[in-house]
Amino acid sequence: MSHTVEITNLLIRDLNALQRAAERLGLAFVANQRTYRWYGYSVGDHPLPIGFTKEEMGQCEHALRIPNNDTAYEIGIVTRRDGQPGYALHWDYYRGGYGLTDKIGEEGERLRQAYALEVTLGQLAEMNHCVLSQTQLADGSIELELGQIGA
Repeated sequence: MSHTVEITNLLIRDLNALQRAAERLGLAFVANQRTYRWYGYSVGDHPLPIGFTKEEMGQCEHALRIPNNDTAYEIGIVTRRDGQPGYALHWDYYRGGYGLTDKIGEEGERLRQAYALEVTLGQLAEMNHCVLSQTQLADGSIELELGQIGA
């Protein structure tokens, strides 16, 4: 039974940051992969992501996968169709995506956080700042201590 959804509250504009975030979580970014592993068809018990038909589910432009795991479902990276720029992430959470939720969280929260961190780190580098320390807090959030390069 398929439960394919879009990871919400995540607007992907930087595929390089997404690749680094995926690697941080033990996932592989596969460029130009045109399909992603999921149940295989929509059974109609869950709303489809905005702008997509049942026939288009399972198709993507790139994908995220768990390396060396041929049973885990994958995340499809697709161009958004809701009027916003960038990419959306589609995945099938049925049975935990056969290991995928262990990597990204029940609703993709670990992937959202890792992506936000990688975007932030990229912007800091552009502003000549560096991370002096990085601490994961008890609530799961990440605290960064910053310094300025050349200061």
